[in-house]
Amino acid sequence: MPIATVNPATGETERTFAPLDTEDVEVCLARAAVTFQHYRTTSFADRAALLRRAADLLDEDTDAVARTMTTEMGKPLAAARAEAGKCAKTMRWYADHAEELLADEYPDDEDVRDSGAAKVFVRYRPVGVVLAVMPWNFPLWQVVRFAAPALMAGNVGLLKHASNVPQTALYLADLFRRAGFDEGCFQTLLIGSGAVEDVLRDPRVAAATLTGSEGAGRAVASVAGDEIKKTVLELGGSDPFVVMPSADVDAAARTAVTARVQNAGQSCIAAKRFIVHTDVHDAFLDRFTAGMRELTVGDPLAEGTDVGPLSSAQGRADLEELVEDAVRRGAVTHCGGQRPKGLDQRMSEGYFYEPTVLSGITPDMRIHREETFGPVATVYRVADLDEAVSVANDTSFGLSSNAWTDDPAEQERFVRDLQAGGVFFNGMTASHPAFPFGGVRRSGYGRELAGHGIKEFCNATTVWFGA
Repeated sequence: MPIATVNPATGETERTFAPLDTEDVEVCLARAAVTFQHYRTTSFADRAALLRRAADLLDEDTDAVARTMTTEMGKPLAAARAEAGKCAKTMRWYADHAEELLADEYPDDEDVRDSGAAKVFVRYRPVGVVLAVMPWNFPLWQVVRFAAPALMAGNVGLLKHASNVPQTALYLADLFRRAGFDEGCFQTLLIGSGAVEDVLRDPRVAAATLTGSEGAGRAVASVAGDEIKKTVLELGGSDPFVVMPSADVDAAARTAVTARVQNAGQSCIAAKRFIVHTDVHDAFLDRFTAGMRELTVGDPLAEGTDVGPLSSAQGRADLEELVEDAVRRGAVTHCGGQRPKGLDQRMSEGYFYEPTVLSGITPDMRIHREETFGPVATVYRVADLDEAVSVANDTSFGLSSNAWTDDPAEQERFVRDLQAGGVFFNGMTASHPAFPFGGVRRSGYGRELAGHGIKEFCNATTVWFGA
């Protein structure tokens, strides 16, 4: 895949970039290794000052970088601005909290005495150079939620970003440099996926984090495992959105629309499977379908656009195959199911797809088993709580989940039995710097954000003093 900005709203290639050669990558690796040796000794106060400066610069750059993101991967401009704001917020959160999160920990005095020690404590130390392999769908956020905690912990980062967002990737390296970080603290590697293995196997790289497809995660984890290097993986999702009779059906249907089409449905944590109790199924389906029909599909740079294009022609083709397979096997289309008509001529070659609602889904359909990375929702009718839990868990993924119910017993059952890294009640899944984020099963392992995320790439060191 070429490293290029291909505008998904028009299909036009706007800029291309030459990948780094072997010597260029070596320079970056050497610089990162040298920088780590002194950066790891800096104080939390110094790191925090740099990260706050980066947040301030990002605030100043919001309009420009939002336009870059929209041009490269197609999200509506308002969503791109919001993403930039969330990144600045997360930088400030880690600047404020990292020292406390990584403070020395002291075991109980009784355990210390039992060990024969005079004093014992645990110190969190940075592991070194961390390689981040990141996707295009949230091209700022996915990187910052790794970079902010990693830098505050004293690590340094190498970014291999998706090949279709090179300008955003270069912006990030420039942002941290302008904020005052040494150049080796955060570097963007413009390389193809085939070059990742050599970088990961390099002994100067201590660990890796990846957000992306199951296949990409498997490839990186395989190499890292062979090298005995730590990884954190955030992979795909097919999140359930369960609606029970006690729920506010109007609110659930309104939220379901946003939960499904955020980022044109190209989000691992977007709700994808809507599992609705039979008592409220028809009312929910009617209101949900009406909401999906009302969405404005079009130019992502235009104010008022709800759904922009998919990121690539291949992404749209993959989605079309899933829908066509489902319909061929008996699924009912309530809205959408095709490319939109009547778009501006300039966007006639763009990668747009209508918001779509399907019901009558059966296990033999691919869409029942595979992740739908686009604005396509599947709706299931269930008879009771047991069936709702069963259908929700009938997936190989386990990133997050949503449940709409005011019944405390049902809420406790969902917390106990839903196989996911998060359970969100009466709302939609969202990430926040203070809460751990990640999945189970084929959605990956490890956690990002909160204290859990900053400790993933730290060496928890036991320090013991004899009596």
